[in-house]
Amino acid sequence: MTTLKEAIQPPSVLIFDWHGTLVDTHDAMFSAMEDMLPQLEDLGLVEKLLPEEQCRTQDDARLVRYIRIFRRLHPRILAERRVSRTDIFNAIFGDNKAAKLVAHKAYNNAYRKYFGQVKPFQPGAYEYLCALKAMGIKLAVSTNRNREFLDKELQTVDEGRWHHLFDATVCADDVTEYKPDPQVILRTLEKLGLPADARAWYVGDSYVDMLTSHSAGVSGVFYNGACWESDRISSWFTSRDAPAAVLDSFEDLMDLLALLEREQPEAFAASPAEVRPKPFPPPERPEPRIEPDWHPAVVKLIRPAVVLFDWHATLVDTLDAMYHAVDDMLPDFHTLGLMNRMVAPEDSKTPEDARLVAYVREYAKLHPKVKADRKISRTDIFEVLFGDDQQAKQVAHKAFNHHYRKHYGTVKAFEPKVREVLEGLRRLGMQVGVITNRDREFFEHELAAVEDTGWTHLFDVDVCGDDTPLRKPHPDQLLLAVQKLDYPPDPSVWYVGDSTTDVIAAKRAGMTSVFFNGAQWDLPWLNRIFPGTHKHPDKPDVVVNDFSEFWALVLACELGPA
Repeated sequence: MTTLKEAIQPPSVLIFDWHGTLVDTHDAMFSAMEDMLPQLEDLGLVEKLLPEEQCRTQDDARLVRYIRIFRRLHPRILAERRVSRTDIFNAIFGDNKAAKLVAHKAYNNAYRKYFGQVKPFQPGAYEYLCALKAMGIKLAVSTNRNREFLDKELQTVDEGRWHHLFDATVCADDVTEYKPDPQVILRTLEKLGLPADARAWYVGDSYVDMLTSHSAGVSGVFYNGACWESDRISSWFTSRDAPAAVLDSFEDLMDLLALLEREQPEAFAASPAEVRPKPFPPPERPEPRIEPDWHPAVVKLIRPAVVLFDWHATLVDTLDAMYHAVDDMLPDFHTLGLMNRMVAPEDSKTPEDARLVAYVREYAKLHPKVKADRKISRTDIFEVLFGDDQQAKQVAHKAFNHHYRKHYGTVKAFEPKVREVLEGLRRLGMQVGVITNRDREFFEHELAAVEDTGWTHLFDVDVCGDDTPLRKPHPDQLLLAVQKLDYPPDPSVWYVGDSTTDVIAAKRAGMTSVFFNGAQWDLPWLNRIFPGTHKHPDKPDVVVNDFSEFWALVLACELGPA
């Protein structure tokens, strides 16, 4: 336990946040979020996302970018399971109350399918709450959860033993505003007939909870059940809005109350020592996400003289148009004679690939999970569906282009610093190019439209899908690019792309393959899609998660021996 403010008063009431503090409803919450986020476009919320430069932290900016592109939670959030939907909505919509209201409503509609999956957040929660009650401290819950969900979860958790413990509960639909507005706390105190002062403690697990307590004029106590590092917690707060205490467990809470009793012996109806239960273990930190094993210090690469980039999902985001076009073209597979040309299940690289083929064959559309994930390109989809059948892929690409004409035109930089990286490479004397399976009519329009000013001047060469007889994963496009530059195809040519198709093309061309992991696959998944087997031997030379890592990699080679 770390106490951050000295003048903390013994509590007359402990008002608790619900999810992430008293109970664990992560399974239901994240399931609902994963259902809700793909609806952002239909809800008109994509354009309401906070501009990255206005985000409170770099983590928030990365979250906004990831949700804007992929319409799902960043994998690190799913792995760490440390933040709530309220934290997420505040991070991505800022002070836009109207947008957050729409998002909360859509979330609640999704949550109805999952709620009821609830358990105590830490062992002994019921015993500790009973001890607090015996000390004469009033107990309450103030939550952004709707009443229908809280009442059901109160009846469910610990077989319904908690219901009699709380003197008041206030939910989001009992007031007019969600946290961080202080209404949920102030309404609770009104119900209890207590003032909003330092003797009212609000115990919650998030930055938003502490902001809410500060706005309400009560003492914020940060419950660190997610096991954040102390430096990370400190970085969220100013001296003005910092919590009165940071507690790692309910055992820490009892220790703090015992300390206050020593200073004010009459503070409680019963001594903490008389009523506290035997110690229960604190919450355990979730298993960390396994990151790709990349670092400039351990990767030995030849300094690049030429850097070639994939276009879609590497330099730019055109996912909306791409998935709309794929949706439109898959039903054409029947009339195009492509259904019977798809690979046999036993020839698929992974079980997931086999399931995708089976689903497209049966329903003539993408599996909803593929559309929700938004992580693979049409080229990868065609590789999964048709394998080595080049003629079938050419027919599919032609059909895709027909439908893409209805949707293309909207193009955004994949990250804010992409232009700066491209300009930096040129300042280092490197030649820069684009290799894309996009047809030239689309690519040239998008190249001129990106960031309103266009990027035409940033590239020494570009090769499109219709410039060669065969598209990636065949190396023809990459080989044509270096031929135009009058440079040999060797490892001093780097090809940076986001797909297995890009990696295969680079390796077949004899170039260095830099896998751009914008989709944030973890290491186990990368090992699955790049198994290094006899049948699927091609693996990237290095993996970078964003353009800052890529730039660091270039500089590491620049500083090393040429």
